[in-house]
Amino acid sequence: MKALMSVAPGGPETLELQEMPTPQPGKGEVLIAIKAASVNFPDTLVIRDLYQFKPERPFAPGSEVAGVVEAVGDGVSNLKAGDNVFALLNSSGGFATHTVIDAMRCVPLPGGMPHEEAAAFMMTYGTSHYALKDRGNLQAGESLFITGASGGVGSAAIELGKAAGARVIAGVSSEEKAAFCKEIGADETIIYPTDLDKDGQRALSKEIKAKAGGEGVNVVYDAVGGAYAEPCVRALAWEGRFLVIGFPAGIPAVPLNLTLLKSCQIVGVFWGASVMRDPQGHAANMKELFGLYQSGKIRPRITERFNLEDGARALQLLEERKATGKVVLTME
Repeated sequence: MKALMSVAPGGPETLELQEMPTPQPGKGEVLIAIKAASVNFPDTLVIRDLYQFKPERPFAPGSEVAGVVEAVGDGVSNLKAGDNVFALLNSSGGFATHTVIDAMRCVPLPGGMPHEEAAAFMMTYGTSHYALKDRGNLQAGESLFITGASGGVGSAAIELGKAAGARVIAGVSSEEKAAFCKEIGADETIIYPTDLDKDGQRALSKEIKAKAGGEGVNVVYDAVGGAYAEPCVRALAWEGRFLVIGFPAGIPAVPLNLTLLKSCQIVGVFWGASVMRDPQGHAANMKELFGLYQSGKIRPRITERFNLEDGARALQLLEERKATGKVVLTME
C-alpha cells in the first residue's frame, strides 16, 4: 500500500509518500481499499501537532474516507468483502490506499452515493447538523450568519440552514466565494476584508444586522474566529446563539458583557467528542442527513480533486483559505 506520511511536525511540505506493508484486519476489523479521502482543516493542524489529538509518528493524516471492504477479520458479521462503505477514522490514517478499522465504525453507502461524495459527507454535514440543530436550535424563519461560508463546513451549513427554513447570510472574503455561496442557496452574502481592523469590525456588525432585518441575527455559525468573532456577537439579536466552530483566523477574545446585554449564548461545538459521547444521537442525525441527501436537499460540493501524491498541495489550499466547497484525494 501507499500512504502520505507525516514524519515530523510541520507544514504540508514535510509529508512523504511511502510504500508500506498492507495491514491485515484483526478480530472485529475490516480492511478498506480507500477510493477517496476528504481533506479537512483539522488535517492541516494535526501534522503541525496543533490539534486536540496527536497521533504517534509516522502517521498518515486524513480522518474521513470511503472505499470498498477488501477483507474482514474474525467475528465481523455486519460487512463482507465488496461492500461499499465510508468511515470516520481516529484523526489519522486516511491519506493512504488502505486502512484497517473497527467494522462497527463503518457505514454502508446509501444507494447511488459515489465514493468521492461519501468521503466528503460525514464530517462537514455531521458538524454542521449537530451545530445548527443540537447546539444552535435553529428554527424555521430565523436568520443565520455563517463566517467562512464557502468552505467545507460553511457550505454544508448553508444547505442545512436552508433545509431548516432559515434565512441564510453567507460571510466570505471574495466575490468568487460569494457567487459560490449564492449558487448553493445563500439568500444574502457579505464580503469582509481578510484583515479586519476596528473600523472594519464596526462595519461588519452593522452590515450583518442590516442583512438580518435590523434587529440582529438569530444564529451565528463562526468557522473563522479571530477578529471576526466580536462583530458577530455584537450583531446577535436578543437571545441569539453564537456557535464556536473553529479558529483559522486565531482564537478570539470576546467581551462577555455582550452576552448579558443581549441575553445571548456563546455555544461550543465539538462534533467529534459528541459522536463518542452520544452515539445514538449521532446515528439519528446521520439518518436525517441521509434523508436530506436522498431528497436532493444537500450534496457535497467537490470543487478540487487531487491524487494521493499531490496531497500536500490539497492541504496547502486549505491552509491558505483558498478552497471553496470540498477538497478530496482520490486513490485511483
